[in-house]
Amino acid sequence: MMTPLGTVGWLDLLDIILVAVFLYQFMLLIKGAIAIRLLIGLVGLSCVYFLSHLYGLRTLDWILSGFFNGIILILIVVFQHDIRRALSAMGRSGFFREQADGVSTLVEELVTSAELLSGRKIGALIVLERDVEVENFLEVGTEIDAKVSSEIIMSIFLPYSPIHDGAVIIQNGKLTKAGCFLPLSRNPELSKTLGTRHRAAIGLSEVTDAVVLVVSEETGAISLAHRGRITRGVDQNALRKMLKRLIHLKQKRWFL
Repeated sequence: MMTPLGTVGWLDLLDIILVAVFLYQFMLLIKGAIAIRLLIGLVGLSCVYFLSHLYGLRTLDWILSGFFNGIILILIVVFQHDIRRALSAMGRSGFFREQADGVSTLVEELVTSAELLSGRKIGALIVLERDVEVENFLEVGTEIDAKVSSEIIMSIFLPYSPIHDGAVIIQNGKLTKAGCFLPLSRNPELSKTLGTRHRAAIGLSEVTDAVVLVVSEETGAISLAHRGRITRGVDQNALRKMLKRLIHLKQKRWFL
């Protein structure tokens, strides 16, 4: 049923809400620096398309019209891996329970790793990627495809390991890289007592939303960096609570 011109019916409101929800979920799906740059580019092209149509630039208008007619297909091709991963995860039975169980297991492995490394005063940097991809901010790095476990993390950071100096990267609950160098923070207000590992942890957390776990080689103290801030001297219980809160927050964002 059509509504009079200038009025908005409940179907129109429902249509707007559904489109808004779709766009929001799509924004979460294509998270990351590359996606953000692509979206900015699309906004720019939309402005050019509007102006070309307004001022009668026929050739440019025709080219951009063809581009936007196929934009859905283009986005599906560009983000096919992200879309496949999301649909595959949502299609699993018991998905929400599996997510919760996976987070708890991951947190316990990280807490155990931190405690073991701290007790032996072995320096470590552990990065947990969240919504913003960390790939563009990493240097060097060795590819790994392994389940997160305290045994593997310990073996990576032992002093005789060839990749013990860098950071390990955890993406989607799996160990994906080791021996990575992170960008150092240039914040002049940081304490002079902070070493290279702590400055690297803060540096990455300033440019991404990653959670970075640090174990000091000198004191064995455990620290956690997020959003450009670092919490030092974290004990086992506090670390567990902080990790659960931050990781669960990421999981909830996908299913609002």
